[in-house]
Amino acid sequence: MTEYQIVRSEHHHLNLLAPLFDAYRVFYDQPSDETAAFNFLRERLSNLEAVIFLALSSTGEGLGFTQLYPSFGSVSLCRTWILYDLYVIPEARRIGVGRALMERSHQFAADSGAGAVKLSTAKENFQAQALYESLGYVRDEEFYRYELLLKK
Repeated sequence: MTEYQIVRSEHHHLNLLAPLFDAYRVFYDQPSDETAAFNFLRERLSNLEAVIFLALSSTGEGLGFTQLYPSFGSVSLCRTWILYDLYVIPEARRIGVGRALMERSHQFAADSGAGAVKLSTAKENFQAQALYESLGYVRDEEFYRYELLLKK
């Protein structure tokens, strides 16, 4: 399974993306709901609210994805992309799929004129942290991140 390609996802990829997105959510202790995952992704793509890159095997199997949301930096006066989701199926880990998805996301962000790509990850997700740091991401030690949950 060493041959794969990275494509920008479109609506016809939703049947491949939904199970990957569902597995990603389960990884973060959410209940499995592939229908809700499908509908959420369809809405993001339909409303042009996200950019999703999909890793496909040479046989057309979905290996992983990354999802970016647009934002802006008021201080830097530039577009920023939030890399909110990255997931690679266990069988495709450690062969460069995650790195390739990240690099494609970086190229897209640069091509869009963005000044930065930002992300956050769980404190115990050491494998992801190692990947991010190997790609030049710097852990923020200056600011605290806050969140107000409006929906549980």
